[in-house]
Amino acid sequence: MTITPVLQVGQDDRPAHRDPNVLRWLGAYAASMAGDGVYYVALSWAAVQAGSPAQAGLVMSVSALPRAILMLGGGVIADRFGPRRVVIGSDAVRCATVCAVAVLLFLTGPVLWLLAALALAFGIVDAVFVPAVGALPARITGRAQLARVQGMRGLAYRCALIVGAPAGGLAVAFGGAATAFGAAGLLIAVSVPLLVAVRVRELPPDDTPAGTTTTAWRDLVVGLRYIRRHRVLAPLMLAIALGDLGFVAPFNVGLTLLVDQRGWGAPGMGWVLAGFGVGAGSASMALAVRGRLPRAGQVAGGSIIAGSLAIAALAHVPSVLAAVGVALLIGLLVGLSGAMCGALLQTQSDPAFLGRVTAVSSLVSLGFAPLSMPLSAAAIGAWGTGPVFVASAVVCGLGGVIALGARDLRRAELPG
Repeated sequence: MTITPVLQVGQDDRPAHRDPNVLRWLGAYAASMAGDGVYYVALSWAAVQAGSPAQAGLVMSVSALPRAILMLGGGVIADRFGPRRVVIGSDAVRCATVCAVAVLLFLTGPVLWLLAALALAFGIVDAVFVPAVGALPARITGRAQLARVQGMRGLAYRCALIVGAPAGGLAVAFGGAATAFGAAGLLIAVSVPLLVAVRVRELPPDDTPAGTTTTAWRDLVVGLRYIRRHRVLAPLMLAIALGDLGFVAPFNVGLTLLVDQRGWGAPGMGWVLAGFGVGAGSASMALAVRGRLPRAGQVAGGSIIAGSLAIAALAHVPSVLAAVGVALLIGLLVGLSGAMCGALLQTQSDPAFLGRVTAVSSLVSLGFAPLSMPLSAAAIGAWGTGPVFVASAVVCGLGGVIALGARDLRRAELPG
């Protein structure tokens, strides 16, 4: 971990899907995300067993606060020390923490304070892990392959979700929460040697942040100024933030309450979520296969607006079958806009700033948006699902309007 394998000139020019270096990173990412899926199932099950539903909900939300507070600092750390080193270190800490909790649960059984401490630790480490993961692709492949890598990453994430949650459920059924935590730790552990084998490009000397001569606060200020003055990144950040805020409430707490009101039951919710997953996975697959789509800025803005209309429609569909169809459309449009926005972030950003850029773009979706879910639930209780879904759709649609209204973002293209 102290020696970073370096890519030589020309080694990162091959297609991403044929590059062993990219495939090692992708395997590590998929294993880590699958471990996360098992972890969240184990945590929710153990929390329900250890306390009341309200206490379990509190445990599940503990990680959001440190993630929101520390995310920008995590971006600085990723840029100062290198994303590869930070990802390896944070994955190792995540693995050790989960395995330690698994051992303690075997000895003592579920205890709320222990689960809350684990969730808190995960939130702190995620604040460093997420920006580093976002900064790594630009250091392991050529610029022309970044859009394809973004599609491959999205596809790997969807596959990890499909594997992780059922694997967590089987582990809980077989040996309880302790076994599930052990399985999560094992999956995360698989990612560490793969990441150690990943080679990265060195940054040009004049692009490398002067970590030894400036303070972390100065690096953060410089990064935020870089984003604010960038003609593409500045409106793109606002579009991503509004899109995430408008999407999180309907497709988390909102969908649960909608299914309950319509009497569709758990199977109905499962089918709706499956429809969304198929749509989102298809969008990632399209970008992974094609490598790029023309008029990236226009596609991103247009798909955000179209997705917002589909979100508003979801609250008014009459049957499970119609809801599945609308959810598939939402997944396709949200997946497409997310993939295009992510690809634009990767290709428009200077690699020396990508940790901080990723931190800012992730701050709303992973930090602030989860904290808004109780407010959304209260609003649905007061006014119903229809008005809240429409209001969320308006917020989401504003992101698309901003993307199409900003000339440089609207004209932005992905490298060919």
